[in-house]
Amino acid sequence: MLKLLIVEDHALVREGLVQTLRRLDEEISVFEASNCHRAVLLLEEGYDFDLVLLDLGLPGLDGLACLAMFRQRYPTMPVVIVSAYDDAHTVNRALKNGASGFVPKSYSGDRLIGALREVLEGRIFEPDRTLPVKLGADRPPAPDLAPSKPVSAMEFGLTERKIEILALVARGKSNREIAAHLGLTPGTVKTHITAIFKALGVTSRTQALLAVAKYGIKL
Repeated sequence: MLKLLIVEDHALVREGLVQTLRRLDEEISVFEASNCHRAVLLLEEGYDFDLVLLDLGLPGLDGLACLAMFRQRYPTMPVVIVSAYDDAHTVNRALKNGASGFVPKSYSGDRLIGALREVLEGRIFEPDRTLPVKLGADRPPAPDLAPSKPVSAMEFGLTERKIEILALVARGKSNREIAAHLGLTPGTVKTHITAIFKALGVTSRTQALLAVAKYGIKL
């Protein structure tokens, strides 16, 4: 029996995907999660999924950060991104970070099923490709999310002060605690943290810490 997991925050979209996915096989079990946290809880309960469908615009930990977590914890589990954000940069970024496929939400149910069949057969599916690429053959494997050597925070354009603040964020300090420790106002700390998020390409403390781990940033 096929076991699939949908990670999507919109209930109507999930319901539509569930109905479509039942066309994949006569015996299929579809699980649902409204965010990355709930998906991780299911995986930690021991569910062994044949395929995960993951939205990018999730609340809390977004889809790309969730994908990075899945690749680190469950490296053999196929994850297909299903998203309305299907520009070339987003597609390439998802595939580079280990997605087994990328299906735009503008696709019909038939095209979605066809894409998922390719992935279940061991191929990488990319939008608008005539011939999906065979895993481990014509397409090089996705690079390991962990870098070969640590990266300096300065390579992201972070000043010494921002590096100092990021190090305190990594230690779990609040804005107020950081301000007291460094002799700054909470507003100044908030401004620095916003700039740090922009430099790392993230939108939250959790994502910032994932970026630090992912790139091996030295603090």
